[in-house]
Amino acid sequence: MLLALRSVIVSSAVYQDALDRAHADARVVAHLGDAIEPGFLPVGAIETRSTGGGSGRAAFVIQLEGSTGAGVLHVEAHRWTGLWIYRELTFVADGVRADRSRVSGHPGPGPGPGDAVTSGRCRHAGERLRSASVLGAGANMKPLVLAIALSLAAPLGALAHTDDARAAATAAPDRSPAWVTRSNELAQILIDAQAPFQPESAGFFGVPGYDDQVADFGPDNARRYREAMTAARARLQTQLELERDANVRQDLQILLTSIDESIEGSTLNERYLLPWTDAPQLIFSGINGLLSAQTPPERRAHALARLQRYAGLAEGSTPITTLARQRYEERLSNPDLLQPTKREVQRALDSADTYIAGIRKLFEAYGIDGAEPALDAIATEITAYADWTRSTVLPNARDDTRLPPDLYAFGLKQYGTDIDPQLLMQRAQLAFMEIRAQMQQLAPLVAKEKGIAATDYREVIAALKRDTIPNDRLEASYREVIDAIDPIIERENIVDVPQRQMQMRLGSEAESAASPAPHFRPAPLVGNTGQQGTFVLPLGNPGGDGDGDAYDDFNFDAVRWTLSAHEGRPGHELQFTAMVERGVSLARSMFAFNSVNVEGWALYAEAELVPYEPLDGQLIALQFRLLRAARAMLDPMLNLGLIDRERAGRMLTEDVMLSPAMARQELDRYTVNAPGQATSYFYGYTRILELRMRTELALGAKFDRRAFNNFLLDQGLLPPDQLAEAVETVFIPAQQRR
Repeated sequence: MLLALRSVIVSSAVYQDALDRAHADARVVAHLGDAIEPGFLPVGAIETRSTGGGSGRAAFVIQLEGSTGAGVLHVEAHRWTGLWIYRELTFVADGVRADRSRVSGHPGPGPGPGDAVTSGRCRHAGERLRSASVLGAGANMKPLVLAIALSLAAPLGALAHTDDARAAATAAPDRSPAWVTRSNELAQILIDAQAPFQPESAGFFGVPGYDDQVADFGPDNARRYREAMTAARARLQTQLELERDANVRQDLQILLTSIDESIEGSTLNERYLLPWTDAPQLIFSGINGLLSAQTPPERRAHALARLQRYAGLAEGSTPITTLARQRYEERLSNPDLLQPTKREVQRALDSADTYIAGIRKLFEAYGIDGAEPALDAIATEITAYADWTRSTVLPNARDDTRLPPDLYAFGLKQYGTDIDPQLLMQRAQLAFMEIRAQMQQLAPLVAKEKGIAATDYREVIAALKRDTIPNDRLEASYREVIDAIDPIIERENIVDVPQRQMQMRLGSEAESAASPAPHFRPAPLVGNTGQQGTFVLPLGNPGGDGDGDAYDDFNFDAVRWTLSAHEGRPGHELQFTAMVERGVSLARSMFAFNSVNVEGWALYAEAELVPYEPLDGQLIALQFRLLRAARAMLDPMLNLGLIDRERAGRMLTEDVMLSPAMARQELDRYTVNAPGQATSYFYGYTRILELRMRTELALGAKFDRRAFNNFLLDQGLLPPDQLAEAVETVFIPAQQRR
C-alpha cells in the first residue's frame, strides 16, 4: 500500500515539475553537481479530488543525489481546478536546517478611492492603464542557510511575460498554454503603446522598464496618446484578421475594445474638461508604488530617479507640477470647458502637506541615500502648486458636479455598466426595499443575542457601532476573522482557497488621504515573484474638517466579516490570486478589467459567506448590500439631476446608517471622484446571480457550487456577456456529461 501511494506521487505532474525546476536551478546544480537523480521513492502523500474542477493537495520530500552532494527537495502544493500551485518548493542541502516560514508581505496602498480594487487613472490622457492583480508563491529563507526557494514566479500553466528584452523580470520558465503565450505577445503591443504615457501604472502592475519614468504631461499629450493607441489598434486588427485560435481571437477583441474606449475617453475629456490634475496625489502614488515591501529591492532603487524627474532635477526633465499648470493654462481660453469641482480642488489642497510628509517618510523608511535635495525640491514644488491652485483654480471651480450626459454615459460604459440608467435605478430601488425589509426582520434577533434594547435595524446598527475596536488592536482583530474565514470556505465547498495567509494592514495617514475607504492593493501582474496583494484599512479621515468627520464604519466588531470577505477571501484577494496562479492571459486580466467584473465578484463573494457568519455579521453584510443598492440609485440620480446632494446624504446616513464623514465620501465618489463607478457593485452582482440561476436550472441536481465558482475565477476578468457565454458553452455541457 505504501509503495502504491508513493508510486502515485512519482507519476504525478507536480512531482515531475518539481524535479524539472530543481534540475534547472543553478544553485541546486552548484551544490549537487552533475547527474542529479531522485531517491528510490518520495516520502509523503498526495490527494486529488474530482470535485471543484479538479482539486487536491500534495506534501512530500524527494531525496536528491548528484556527483558532488546530496539534499532534500521539500514540496508542498495544492491543486486548483486541475492546476498544481506551489505553497513551498525548497531544496535543503544535507546537514543544514532550513527555515521554511510562510510567505509574508506588507504591500502599500492603492491609488484609487473606495472599497474597490485600486487602479491608476491618467486623466490627461483620458484612460487608465487597465490592470489587475497577481499573486505568486515562494519560501522565505534566512540568510546563510543553504535552503533554496526554487523559481515559483509561475505555477504549472501560468502566464509568463513574453518580451525578450525584459525576460529577466520573471524567473520561472514559461509553462503557459500556447494560446496564452501567443495572446500575451499580442497584449505587449498595447502595453508598449500605453506605458510611456502612464509609467506609474505600468510599473505598479509589474511591467519592467518604467520605474524611473513619470507620467507624460508634455504638450499635446492627449493627441499623442490617441495616435499611439490608433497605431496599436491597426497592428492588432491585422493580427485579428490572421488569427485562427478562438481563445486568442477573443483576447484580441478585448484588446481592441480597450483601445476604442481609451480613444473615446481621451476625446471626451478633451472636449469637455479643463485638464486640471491633483499633481501632489499623483506624485505620492508614484513613489508609494515603488517604495513598498512588495517591490523587489532592485526596483525600489529607481524611486530616487523617479522623484528627481517629478521635481525637474533629472537631465532634460521639467517639474511635473509645471507641466500640469501649463496643460491647464493653455486651455483656459476655451470658455466651454468645465472647470474642476470645488470639492475635488479643496480636498486636494487639504491633503498637499500630508503627501509631502508621506513621501519623506517613505524615503526614510527604505533608507534611500542621497534623496534629501530631491525631497526638498519636491516639497517646494508641491507647495507652490498648492498656492497656485488656491489662487487660480479654486476661485473658478464649479459648484455643480453634474457631467454632460455623454461623458457620464461613457463613464458607465467604461466601468462596465452596460444598462440604461433608468432601468438600473428601478432595479436598485426594488432591491433597496427588499434588503431593508430583510434587515428589519433580522435586527430583533441580533438585538436579543447582543442584549440591545431596540428592535429597529437602525438602532441596532448604531448600538453595534459602539462596540469600537481600538486602533492599536484593529489589525489583530481583523486578523482573527480573516483566519476564521478560510476554514469556512473549505468546509462549505464555496471555492478553492490558496494555501497561504492573506495579507492585511492599516493604511498610513498619506495612504488614507489618497484612498479614504477600505481597499485592496494589487500585487504586480507582470514579473510577479511571490508578491501578494493586501487589504488596506484606513485609519480615521485625514481629509476631514474636524471632530465631526471621524469614521465609525470600519472599526467595530460586526463589520469585520463583510469587509474581510469583500477585500480578502473569497473576494478581491482570491480573485486576483486565481488570475496569476491559474495562468490567465494579460488580455483577460489587465485589459478586460473594469469595476463590474471586479466588484461584482466581490459582492457576490460577500453573499456566499453570509449564511456562515454570526448574526451581527449577517446584519452588517445586509447593511453593506443596502449601500450597494443605494449607490446604483443615487449615482445616476445625482448625475442626471433627479435628486440633490442633501437628500441623497440623508438617505445614506438615516437609512443606510453611514457616518456623516463616510456619507460625504460616498457623495464625492458619485459626483467628483469617479461618477458611474459606484453602480458597478450592484450591477455586477446581479449579473452573476442571473448567470448562476440559469446554470442551476440547466444542471439541476448536477449543479456544483464549488465547481461553478472556480470556473468563474478561471475565466479571469471576462465581461459579463462573454462570461455567460463561457458558462453556457463550456461549463454547463461539461457538467452535464459528468
